[in-house]
Amino acid sequence: MKGFHGSATAHVDEPAEAVFDLVTDLDRLPAWNAAIELVAERPAELADGAEWLVVMHPPHMPTWKSRSRVEAIDRHEMRFVYETRNADGNPSYAKWTWEVAPTETGATVTVHWDVHLETIDRRLMAGPLRRRQLAREVPNSLKGLAAELARAR
Repeated sequence: MKGFHGSATAHVDEPAEAVFDLVTDLDRLPAWNAAIELVAERPAELADGAEWLVVMHPPHMPTWKSRSRVEAIDRHEMRFVYETRNADGNPSYAKWTWEVAPTETGATVTVHWDVHLETIDRRLMAGPLRRRQLAREVPNSLKGLAAELARAR
């Protein structure tokens, strides 16, 4: 396996602007994404080229550090794109795209991931495992996002 792709969509009963603001609030990532233990480093401003570092700890897995870099952030279009790499220097990476669209009763959030597995260990072991995990984790994160927004009301 050289890579894999996936997506998940959810409706959130909150204004699209509030949803986008939460998705792009790095300090609040651990509040709604159970796979993120903490934000270890964050930029002063979330803009093109900005980087941040999180400690990942999905259920039943060891922890690891993950570094992300913004490729595009557009509040007007409510689109957020970034690349994530394991902080251990492995060249494998994932591209994430978050899109938020207003609806009559709130917003629709869609997240796409494109994972590129560049080394044999990621292709044979970590990649297939992570593929199965993300299929569960991302929809759960969207539920967590909705719950966090409801709590903040």
